[in-house]
Amino acid sequence: MPTGTVRLHRVLRCPPGRVYRAFLEPAAMAKWLPPCGFTARVDEYDARVGGRFRMAFTNFGTGHSHSFGGEYLELVENRTIRYVDRFDDPGLPGEMHVTVQLASVPAGTDLRIVQEGIPEAIPESMCYLGWQESLRQLASLVEPEIADA
Repeated sequence: MPTGTVRLHRVLRCPPGRVYRAFLEPAAMAKWLPPCGFTARVDEYDARVGGRFRMAFTNFGTGHSHSFGGEYLELVENRTIRYVDRFDDPGLPGEMHVTVQLASVPAGTDLRIVQEGIPEAIPESMCYLGWQESLRQLASLVEPEIADA
């Protein structure tokens, strides 16, 4: 069964450590990862190599949810996150492999993401658009410099 791949690139105006944390802290993930119009619930989160995670996204308009989970394969602080995940829905079979690469650049952080093994039922263009929305929300979370009062 054919599967899809999306590749994303973004430069964020913040240090790599802040982006790395946003990918590994449950509250941060629930805030930025679901595309626009969705909410997220984090059911399990163990951010270490071999650790597992489980989440669900809910369409705010319809109330329909889809859950997914996976395992962390590689974590190199402030540089690399590799994980595998799969949908619980049998209509969306297979495993998706995601590689997140972070590099410090003069403007902040060079972020590169490759997601492979996207189920055939999900058009690559829709997956790409969803990631674009998520990355805009990620930037809104990690870029502001807000001093504590």
